[in-house]
Amino acid sequence: MTIEQTVVVYGAYGHTGRFVVAELRERGFVPVLSGRDERKLKETADGLEVRSAAVDDPAALDRALAGAAAVINCAGPFATTAGPLIEAALRAGIPYVDVAAEIEANADTFAHYGERARAAGVPVLPAMAFYGGLGDLLATAAMGDWTEADEVHVAYGLDNWHPTAGTRAAGAVSRERRGGRRPVHTGGRLSYRDDAPPTLEWAFPAPMGPRAVIGEFTMADVVTVPSHLAVPEVRTYMTTEAAGDLAAADTPPPVPADASGRSDQTFLVDVRVRAGAEERRAVATGRDIYAVTAPLAVEAVARLLTGRTRAPGGGVRSAGALFDAPDFLRALAPHVRVTVSGAGWTDAA
Repeated sequence: MTIEQTVVVYGAYGHTGRFVVAELRERGFVPVLSGRDERKLKETADGLEVRSAAVDDPAALDRALAGAAAVINCAGPFATTAGPLIEAALRAGIPYVDVAAEIEANADTFAHYGERARAAGVPVLPAMAFYGGLGDLLATAAMGDWTEADEVHVAYGLDNWHPTAGTRAAGAVSRERRGGRRPVHTGGRLSYRDDAPPTLEWAFPAPMGPRAVIGEFTMADVVTVPSHLAVPEVRTYMTTEAAGDLAAADTPPPVPADASGRSDQTFLVDVRVRAGAEERRAVATGRDIYAVTAPLAVEAVARLLTGRTRAPGGGVRSAGALFDAPDFLRALAPHVRVTVSGAGWTDAA
């Protein structure tokens, strides 16, 4: 084992954490399992090292990160875990990556840790997941050589959404933090509304086709995209079927459909960027939004540890700001299939 190969996964026994651990092993890293519950860690260790640590115990977090090259935080709610894990990463001097879909937690990371992470020379990458990271990479690739645009639209075409317990807990924390209001990014800033979101039809490309969507179904892209792209309007949408699954209290968690643990859920993410009368588009398709978060997060760690970034040094940055978006998206194959129109995209690596 070398220090460059060791990556701590906090929340390793959770649904997404298990996918991240498996992806790290597949790519030759040595995961160290960490989290709050030592019993659960040992139950899922499969021969890997276990280092239990509570987020309110800085000394334990320091021991958990000792000798590691990076840490991936998979434990929500991130309103509780992100701050302490970032603090520990800063003390250890190692890159921090999380998979947070919580809008407020991601906004807090940018607001509170930008200067400190720059000063420490530590990269901090929030929302490196299906929500937040993938949409940001797609929007960045679609922008191409544009330096600004009028609007970014991110439409999520999910055939269903069986939320994990972690998703439900994180959603409850976010709703409580914003007093039940819904967030939107308009006029260049994040604001909150009390009215009901609109329902409209979105013309997804084949094979999905036109579907009813909840307009302004706001996801983490409203934090990641405008953090580095000059776009005043960022709007996200969700198919009504998936939104209904998430809202229903009796929707069961994901059910494995193969040996890897992936469910049979399919997704199509349709990103459109408009500048004046011109529109550019990026589309990603794949299977299981939780499973696909693993290659996103692990590819990010691999690039951070080998210096393949557009912005060397420390600081809080989103995926599109930190990496070559087209190259990163191509590297996600076969987990994610991507096409981009109108931005000079080629399929060549």
